[in-house]
Amino acid sequence: MRAPSAPPAPTAPTDAQRVADATRQWMIEGDRASRLLGIQVVAVGPGSATLTMVVREDMLNGHDVCHGGIVATLADSAFAHACNAYNEVTVASGFDIDLVAAAQLGDVLTARAVEVARAGRTGLYDVAIDNQRGERVAAFRGRSYTAKGKPLIHGLPVGKPSRRTEHK
Repeated sequence: MRAPSAPPAPTAPTDAQRVADATRQWMIEGDRASRLLGIQVVAVGPGSATLTMVVREDMLNGHDVCHGGIVATLADSAFAHACNAYNEVTVASGFDIDLVAAAQLGDVLTARAVEVARAGRTGLYDVAIDNQRGERVAAFRGRSYTAKGKPLIHGLPVGKPSRRTEHK
């Protein structure tokens, strides 16, 4: 009978995470729309991102709730961070959003983007937007298109690493 193996030793961030962190900073510096809305990038990883935003008075519509377009902008920003985390210029080719509950003044909205599929130059991402009570406000599905051979940051690796490369 074989003895159980020891748990793996803690490791430094992977190359893929270092690339995601660098693209996060690059995108934050140029994203004036997100800055205007007070959107904060909490975390970015290969194919994933978490962003937050506090609903302010100037974001309310005529019904005194957060404008749906602003909720969509938060989701779109999370989607952008997730799909650009591979250091390739990637844009939205389309998205759908379902607004399922109203966001109120003072709510802290959190958008969590995850990669569903990525093949060739296209990708599919889901973004869940919840308030601080964990209630779902919206569900967003984004479709991405990657420009061939265009890195965001020259000198960094480009593209999704293979599993074999990441686990070395």
